Amino acid sequence: MNRAVADEASFHIAFCVDNHYFRAMGATIASIIANNPARHFTFHVLAFEVADEHRARLAQVEAMYPVRTELHLLDLQSFRQFSHFLGHSHYSLSTFTRLVIPAVLRERTGRVLYLDADILCVGSLDDMIAMDIGRDQNIAAAAPDAPVTTARRVEALQLPYPEYFNGGVLFINIERWIAEDITAQTLDALLNSKKELRFNDQDALNIVLNGRVRYISPRWNYLYDLIHDLDVSRFTMRPVGNAVFIHFAGAVKPWADWSGHDARHLFRKYLALSPWAGMPLDPEPRNTKEMRMHSRFLFRQGKPLQSLKWYIRYLNKRAGK
Repeated sequence: MNRAVADEASFHIAFCVDNHYFRAMGATIASIIANNPARHFTFHVLAFEVADEHRARLAQVEAMYPVRTELHLLDLQSFRQFSHFLGHSHYSLSTFTRLVIPAVLRERTGRVLYLDADILCVGSLDDMIAMDIGRDQNIAAAAPDAPVTTARRVEALQLPYPEYFNGGVLFINIERWIAEDITAQTLDALLNSKKELRFNDQDALNIVLNGRVRYISPRWNYLYDLIHDLDVSRFTMRPVGNAVFIHFAGAVKPWADWSGHDARHLFRKYLALSPWAGMPLDPEPRNTKEMRMHSRFLFRQGKPLQSLKWYIRYLNKRAGK
């Protein structure tokens, strides 16, 4: 099969990650393959630098499954056409990575599904693959954010259409994205908007794409906040209905073994099917935010001494001790 035919037959999925998220992305990729065994996928990974171990594991995916993986190492040249936007920006370059996906992949495919790496697939992608995302001149398809977030961001950003999407799942019509110069418009909104952009490029994308996005069912981006469960000492997964993508968008991730939540079993299940299977989950909180949350969760579980221990560790780390 020549490359052009193979690209047409394959469904393209893109990730933007750093070295800390390759393990998570590995579980995401494995979950997609496991629940869609009859489909051929091309997984694109955009990154600024990749450790040798992750590069080798990514290549191993092709040895394990009949899929293709492509690593796109980005450098400043990738952003040359946007240099006038970035010259005096306080944002890190990683903030902009998602915005260059269409430019990087324009010669490979007419559409691409972008996914955050804190997502697990638990169903078939057949309906999404069959979508006509260019219908009604839409530039992308996305699922709405949580109702309370939508209401707040519509008001804060003064969006003409009362809708707001979560950018963790974005099905992009590459031709229309490039024709409408969406990347440059989004960078302009991100760097020059007078509004408070609480969610950085997600807010900027919502400003630019307002009224030009096809809204799809939340089953394609089911937002699951583990903090909601842990605050009430719930450790079992809540029902997710007919969700296809479960997006663990909160500050606590399913690879936090210290959480005690059953979500980590779901994550471990798919991690075991990936080349990253040998990497352990996080045994303890790694940063001050996680330490403080863990202390709070322990207190609400009736474990005051353990809670105090983690609060002291949180204070010490914050003080740089």
